[in-house]
Amino acid sequence: MASKVSAFVEASSEVNPTSCEPVISVENLVHRYESRTALNGVSFDVRPAELFGLLGPNGSGKTTLFRILSTLMIPTAGRATIMGCDAAREPARLRRQIGVVFQAQSIDLKLTAYENLWHQGHLYGLRGTGLKNRIEEILARVGLADRAKELVETFSGGMQRRIELAKGLLHHPGVLLLDEPTTGLDPGARRDLWQYLQMLRDEEQVSVLVTTHLMEEAERCDRLAIMNEGNLVALGTPAELKAEIGGDVVLLDAAHDAGLLAERIRARFHVETTVLENQIRMEREGAHRFVTEVVEAFPGEIEALSVSKPALEDVFIRRTGHRFWSEDKNDNQENAESNSETHRR
Repeated sequence: MASKVSAFVEASSEVNPTSCEPVISVENLVHRYESRTALNGVSFDVRPAELFGLLGPNGSGKTTLFRILSTLMIPTAGRATIMGCDAAREPARLRRQIGVVFQAQSIDLKLTAYENLWHQGHLYGLRGTGLKNRIEEILARVGLADRAKELVETFSGGMQRRIELAKGLLHHPGVLLLDEPTTGLDPGARRDLWQYLQMLRDEEQVSVLVTTHLMEEAERCDRLAIMNEGNLVALGTPAELKAEIGGDVVLLDAAHDAGLLAERIRARFHVETTVLENQIRMEREGAHRFVTEVVEAFPGEIEALSVSKPALEDVFIRRTGHRFWSEDKNDNQENAESNSETHRR
């Protein structure tokens, strides 16, 4: 992790993008690991002072995309720019303008909160009274001013994560990149962190890009890019994406063969069905009346049913044809491959 941190502190000139331009622009980004394609022509923009989420299951390409944006990897093809800087061609110039919080911990547990930030400030060329004042300001911002002189190893997981955030924000970046920032946090600490991200957006006009695989976190974003197997499958606000469902979501647990029952329901009621393991999924207006008709039409063939309003997972299922499940081996493979490329670079 030390090599990652040091990579972000190379000297560079200042960048001042105009407010009308996207803060982050990803154009047809492609990345391959030998025979596997991790990113397949991904494109999107992040607007000024926007809380933007990258949502996807393990192995969807989030880690690869994050490392390209944070200048730790060079894409196979395409272009990513942040605040007017090309992430591949101008990494030293860009690193001064972004704050990055990795999923893996980068703080020194044997140092105090203040000492962690003091050393981070020196890496960015900050010194003296200016650095002292900024440390005090940022510790107050993350609610740890009264713990400045205490060892970080005595902090809770949520408090340690706030020190990570403080390190990423110490040099006044215009863009903050966070990779799965709530990993290992309890629900209260997770809620506090998201409230702080929203405050950064609203009060300091910081643009935030965060990767997550948690639907409830994605709901808090202004806009989302939903990824699956290296492809961008949906882009928009949570409300816009859920509005495409156009009705309630019905899930039926089949007593026997779900595929056969789905065909019979489709033929009888002229409704689109998707089979998910032993469940049948449908989208239907007036679903409460509809399920009564289905149960009466197929007595004894339905073990359980549910009716719900559309959620982001329903958007994912509609776009991909399968659940928002993950295979740890895919995520581990992506992490191992991208770590290997990071070390080579």
